[in-house]
Amino acid sequence: MSDRYEGKPFLRLLDSYVLSAIGRLDEANAKWLTEAEPHFRESFEAQGSWKDIVVARMQFPEGMEASIREIWQKGRVQFLAQDGTEPDPVTFTHQFVDTNFPH
Repeated sequence: MSDRYEGKPFLRLLDSYVLSAIGRLDEANAKWLTEAEPHFRESFEAQGSWKDIVVARMQFPEGMEASIREIWQKGRVQFLAQDGTEPDPVTFTHQFVDTNFPH
């Protein structure tokens, strides 16, 4: 995973935003993101929480998290029907971000 973020520090925040939106951001990363907010504000010359920084930088409309969650839930149902197993949230996140927000 570290190769994905090499030279792309904002990408980790964007992936975390998507994981959070689908309810799959683990507690350790959520804690780290919150603790690192002063660094993010300085690095990205922005205000607010790490999520606020993502929303502002990406110019996300209101309701973006709900939209991402809906895509995840609909896709999850289809994946379960086809494959019979739970989809991997990290794989979903990477595909979602890479498809919708090329970097």
